[in-house]
Amino acid sequence: MMLGFVNQSCEAIISVAVGSANAPKQMVDALIDTGFTGFLSLPLSMINSLGLPWHFRDVGTLGDGSEVIFDMYRAMVIWDGQPQIVDVAASEADPLLGMSLLYGFKLQIEAVEGGTVVIETLSKET
Repeated sequence: MMLGFVNQSCEAIISVAVGSANAPKQMVDALIDTGFTGFLSLPLSMINSLGLPWHFRDVGTLGDGSEVIFDMYRAMVIWDGQPQIVDVAASEADPLLGMSLLYGFKLQIEAVEGGTVVIETLSKET
């Protein structure tokens, strides 16, 4: 189980450890964005300070329907206590955590300032 919080702007925030594969990880507070289908987005300055390797370019569609090209980087995150390699989009917005990282998990948000964010693994039915 992972815990986060709802900030004063009523945004759900979760801290995630991010870094390159063989380097120390840095804790990043990321806004949970259920409209973002990727794993994670970070500002280029943070990507550079973490030393993340460039991976490829990808076309993304923004909320207004416009398409943009994103430089994609590779990072290791610690997610639910386990290391995971993910794609990171370079964006000058605040760090975002998207649905690809949340896939297979249950997200609960107390949607009030100071509320709790809980992310738990979905139970598998047999």
